[in-house]
Amino acid sequence: MNRLVRPIAFYLPQFHPISENDEWWGKGFTEWTNTAKAKPMFRGHYQPHIPADLGFYDLRLPETRIAQAQLADEYGIEAFCYYHYWFAGKRLLEKPFNEVLQSGEPNFPFCICWANHSWRGIWSMGDRNRILIEQTYPGFDDHQAHFDTLLPAFKDRRYIKVDGKPLFVIYHPMRIPGVNEVTDFWRNIAVKSGLNGLHLVGITDKSNWIPQQYGFDASLAKDNLPEVRDWVSKRTPVKWLVNKYKKRNGRPTIYSYKKVLLEWLQDGIINIADYPCLVPNWDNTPRAGADGLVLNGSTPELFRIFLKKAIEVLQNKPLERRIIFIKSWNEWAEGNHLEPDLKFGKGYLEVIREEIFSVSGTT
Repeated sequence: MNRLVRPIAFYLPQFHPISENDEWWGKGFTEWTNTAKAKPMFRGHYQPHIPADLGFYDLRLPETRIAQAQLADEYGIEAFCYYHYWFAGKRLLEKPFNEVLQSGEPNFPFCICWANHSWRGIWSMGDRNRILIEQTYPGFDDHQAHFDTLLPAFKDRRYIKVDGKPLFVIYHPMRIPGVNEVTDFWRNIAVKSGLNGLHLVGITDKSNWIPQQYGFDASLAKDNLPEVRDWVSKRTPVKWLVNKYKKRNGRPTIYSYKKVLLEWLQDGIINIADYPCLVPNWDNTPRAGADGLVLNGSTPELFRIFLKKAIEVLQNKPLERRIIFIKSWNEWAEGNHLEPDLKFGKGYLEVIREEIFSVSGTT
């Protein structure tokens, strides 16, 4: 069987304790802390989300990382896109990926997304203005050091490539001062380092954003990614939704996943970027409480509609560029995961496997 598209799932590494999170949130804090204590906030609210096959895992264990990769591979996910955090030389949550890189296990493809945003107190009610660690851009010495840190990953045989170039995603491309000069700089040192260059992908929420004007090769749509990092500015988390609905106060903002999905498709939102990004489910009330956003009523069969449309949109592209990002593999405190839970089991994964493989051999 041949893949019709190339599904890449975003991967959150915050399932092991680090000293910074111990200081900010209490000893032993991980993504599971908020996931496990979540409670229903309205009639029919599906909370908490409890993991099934993989359990409440710890990403410091190689057995966990191998089991995740085996499950993803079995159901057609081509690669994980690991979130990477770089703050002017300081890294956070780097341990799981470093061990993947150094050990060679799991033998499963990957790429990297630089999540270049400041960390704020979004988990602390009444303290969302507090900056925990600020994203800064000191200059080209820092860009060189950043590239040098990433180079072993870019050279790894497992790293996903497009046109022979490592695929590198940047979450907020336009926040980088002098972004054109920076992308030129990175490409030049990539070639000097023995690479064919870089395939740079910028995440955007603007339908008219042209990546090539800013030194990028492609764009990834963020209009259909619920954005939870900007609660302090009192923005509704999905820019697309803010034009259609008013946020309700005193309880989570609740939208029908089915209705939103159909309107996304009707408005052509899946076409606004080179690579679609699909959201199978979303509920970040474990993190944000009454300020959260719930796409209520998500099911594997509704997600199938989304996936079919994305596959259809990409069919005229060469296979190498038929990339679909899925948010996410394991963002449990956002109710946003492909990993099996007690309610749907492997339902979302089964949809992916059923839809992305061609038994006819047509590509």
